[in-house]
Amino acid sequence: MSGAHPLPPNFLSQAVGRIKPSATIAATQKARALKAAGRDVIGLGAGEPDFPTPDNIKQAAFRAIERNETRYTDVAGIPDLRKAICEKFKRENGLDYKPSQTLVAPGGKAIIFNAFLATLNPGDEVVIPAPYWVSYPDIVQLCGATPVIVPTREADGFRMTAEALAKAITPKTKWLLLNAPSNPSGAAYSAAHLKALATVLLDHPNIWVLTDDMYEHILYDDFKFATIAQVEPKLYPRTVTMNGCSKAYSMTGWRIGYCGAPEPLIVAMTTIQSQSTSMATSISQWAAVEALNGPQDFIKERAAIFQKRRDLIVSMLNQAKGLKCPTPEGAFYVYPSCAGTVGKVAPSGRTINNDEDFAVELLEAEGVAVVHGAAFGLAPYFRVSYATSEDILEKAGERIQRFCASLK
Repeated sequence: MSGAHPLPPNFLSQAVGRIKPSATIAATQKARALKAAGRDVIGLGAGEPDFPTPDNIKQAAFRAIERNETRYTDVAGIPDLRKAICEKFKRENGLDYKPSQTLVAPGGKAIIFNAFLATLNPGDEVVIPAPYWVSYPDIVQLCGATPVIVPTREADGFRMTAEALAKAITPKTKWLLLNAPSNPSGAAYSAAHLKALATVLLDHPNIWVLTDDMYEHILYDDFKFATIAQVEPKLYPRTVTMNGCSKAYSMTGWRIGYCGAPEPLIVAMTTIQSQSTSMATSISQWAAVEALNGPQDFIKERAAIFQKRRDLIVSMLNQAKGLKCPTPEGAFYVYPSCAGTVGKVAPSGRTINNDEDFAVELLEAEGVAVVHGAAFGLAPYFRVSYATSEDILEKAGERIQRFCASLK
């Protein structure tokens, strides 16, 4: 019997109809499928470091298994990890949180889900600067609320200005969702940039801030990281400071996100989590204790390698006909404009009408997988992840240059 039976009319929820699959995951899966079919494909869509998890962190996981730390934990996280999170926030961000003000979740995405499910109602609005991580608007919509997208300008470094924020705020605004360094643009906000945004928020005491600091440690050219509750302490009582182990510690598959926030919100978020994922994996939590408390020197070493890769791919993309690539301050992505290729004819004979066409034709002609900018809310751009070796980046850059030169 075939498994492809149609579902009854109106069987799926309205919530499912409001969202779409993750474009970044789709691009990665398509590249894998083409590779499996024998195509020579270079995948530049993945949003994860190519470095292995450090040995001391892996050993901590082994020791946890040997101690039989394989049972359910407290929903909000093991005490050792919540204490380590507090120490991290104090040591690196100058923020004072108690363990009861922290929550550990299976990934940063789960922190956002928990916070928004606990607070959003139909009619509420969440301000999101674009380009944004692809999941942000969908999470808001799953919660029944409305994402308010604020396009940024390349001339402003893809940073939302205080003026743009002020214009986006309405009586329905409940949250500002801020991510820096940014996925996908790599844009970072200095303390001065954050102070300007904070000044606007101080005039709106009912608006909360969720700051996604996942790429905190991947910064270049001596750029100094800052987070908004650190820059403006008056916002501390209405800020969720989110971070995780995925990027800095090469622990994407371990699924550890965490946050600091006012205790009443943590209680509500913990209740949500108790009825969904229950908790983060026990073994991953013990590994995260070692990640936060253990040696940190490798982080700067890896950031220096990322910076060399950044400089290589920015240079190569700027040599490609029709492309223009800004130099980002952090993360491991570049967000080049492909406006100069729109209207051109690809080797397939099809016309490139937008950034999605560019990405499709590039993959077909040269076997390079990127993610089109419309998925991140700002076109005509595309995202390139340079979390791969310089050799692979050089080959990809040559293929992109060849593709752009072939356009008529």
